Amino acid sequence: MQHKVKVTVIDKKLYTELQSKYCADPNSGACPCYNIGDEFLFERYDNADDFWHMGLNTLKQSTNIANTVAGGNTFPHCSEAWDAISRYIYTGLQGGSIMRGWMNDERIMIACCSDGTRPVIFKIERIDYKAVYVNGIHCDTCRNNISEALKSISEVTDIAFKKDIDNNEYIEVFIDKDISDSLIENTIKNCGEYLIIHID
Repeated sequence: MQHKVKVTVIDKKLYTELQSKYCADPNSGACPCYNIGDEFLFERYDNADDFWHMGLNTLKQSTNIANTVAGGNTFPHCSEAWDAISRYIYTGLQGGSIMRGWMNDERIMIACCSDGTRPVIFKIERIDYKAVYVNGIHCDTCRNNISEALKSISEVTDIAFKKDIDNNEYIEVFIDKDISDSLIENTIKNCGEYLIIHID
């Protein structure tokens, strides 16, 4: 099984009384690096290794892309935020329990940066999937049939067709609970003459 980590900015706070009392610029305002609703996706499979690049190019969605700095293509995450969220991201990318016993889902953590006058609050979420390499997929009809069949498995939440660094096509089968490789393999084989090369 493989893992990605999705990080979403769910809130931003601003404590103007603290800024006016303690900051060199008493009107610093809210954090300029993040917008509420920004989504970042960390991957660590094939040639992707977003963690070791401090989240450079992980920004996938923004409510205000023109004003987003962190996680874009020229600037990694803010150091105050990275200190707070990186351990949870790393744990999730390794398939570990991000916060067992504290959150109602151990794959999720709510954390905030350490800026005391304008903290940003993040949702960090481990996403589990299996990478399934299949020979014999030649058209969109094949992809649609396989996708529909896999989505009929109750634990499967989504499907994506991708290509690795060598241009080999594989299927990302996203799951909310572990399922056997044989269930995936048999489901695909029931769709036609497909050969499962391997499942990561």
